[in-house]
Amino acid sequence: MKFPGSVLVSLVLFVAETAAALCLSGAYRAAGDRMWQWLTLLFALLPCALVQLSLVFIHRDVSRDRPLVLLLHLLQLGPLVRCVEVFYIYFHAGRVEEPYVSITKKRQMPKDGYSEEIEKEVGQAEGKLCTHRSAFSRASVIQAFLGSAPQLTLQLYICVLQQEITAARSIFMVLSLLSIVYGALRCNILAIKIKYDDYDVNVKPAAYLCIFMWRSFEIATRVTVLVLFSSVLQIWTLPVVLVNFFGFFFYPWILFWQSKSPFPENIEKALSRVGTTIVLCLLTFLYAGINMFCWSAVQVKLNDPDLINKSQNWYRLTVYYMLRFIENAFLLLMWYLYKTDIYLYVCAPLLVLQLLISYCMAVLFMLVFYQFCHPCKKLFSSSISEGLLSCFKFLCFICKPHNATILTDKAQVKSPENTDEAWSSSKITDSQKGNPHQSVSSNA
Repeated sequence: MKFPGSVLVSLVLFVAETAAALCLSGAYRAAGDRMWQWLTLLFALLPCALVQLSLVFIHRDVSRDRPLVLLLHLLQLGPLVRCVEVFYIYFHAGRVEEPYVSITKKRQMPKDGYSEEIEKEVGQAEGKLCTHRSAFSRASVIQAFLGSAPQLTLQLYICVLQQEITAARSIFMVLSLLSIVYGALRCNILAIKIKYDDYDVNVKPAAYLCIFMWRSFEIATRVTVLVLFSSVLQIWTLPVVLVNFFGFFFYPWILFWQSKSPFPENIEKALSRVGTTIVLCLLTFLYAGINMFCWSAVQVKLNDPDLINKSQNWYRLTVYYMLRFIENAFLLLMWYLYKTDIYLYVCAPLLVLQLLISYCMAVLFMLVFYQFCHPCKKLFSSSISEGLLSCFKFLCFICKPHNATILTDKAQVKSPENTDEAWSSSKITDSQKGNPHQSVSSNA
């Protein structure tokens, strides 16, 4: 039985970030910055409430007779109770013989083209731990992209406006960045385990390192670009954010309406149609929040029973990173053109170059992960290099048919007019030189 380290990491980041947010909010109140105080509290308490809701929903506490647990969730102490329960189960596992066990069948990764199926006995304790790990993974994603990401953007924006980085604020920003990167990492692992549920997935340390570097460069660059742009063009910040957010929010719903599939009814038996709609809206809300800051490894598909698109779409991945790079470059260009006096001692061209290189580094680590470190790369129908090559060929093919069509049309226009001339020329040359093929080609 694996040690529940992911649960402990999630709890530590959750508690540390919440405590730092409350302390920093108190500092803003003491300094008289009421607006920064309430925004800091909002971005701290809203994800806390959503985390409690997700833990209650996954463990189905509403339908169970556990009033004390529900009360602790209302007091925002749900993760602490869950963590205590996890370690209680872990340390007491094996001491008492379990009345029954379940048998799961998993396939091993293919070796030399063959894949063996293995059976494994899963006891009640291990099954409960698996449920807790899954719940904390989803809670970490919610905490990261609905709380830590807006919080990091806000605090960096305050640092730029006040031209000062205090110790408390710097510690809080580091915690927020770690929380976002960890949430993105858990999102990647969740996507792998959901897509390849039939296989025994073993993620190696090299894969964790690649994901960590990939997400660190990507998220840090994205947050910095948004803060720089919003510091000089405050009026245009809201349209940029709303277009990004609602574009990703409505994208799964548009695909769902185009598919003309029936409304999903198998999410939770206890939920009504209204409750199912609310859950789906929260899911797409989280999906949009993730894609605002980084690539979402989990692609929402509302007409699928698992609500996840399990196919590997390299084209969508390529389009996302190309458009995001163009958007970041455009926002940096606007910042460079309209920068104010607060950036008087900043080398603007060097900063722009560093941010663009950082984003390229994120793409590089992403390519290394999918090409060499992905735990299920043997199951890919095509590698990342082949997928990107086919995408680039497709993009290049868009420009080629236009020129080819023009040349073909010109040839078709010219050929009827010159038919009689070419026939008479070939006839004369045949009678004079006896080499009709050469004369026809020279005429042409």
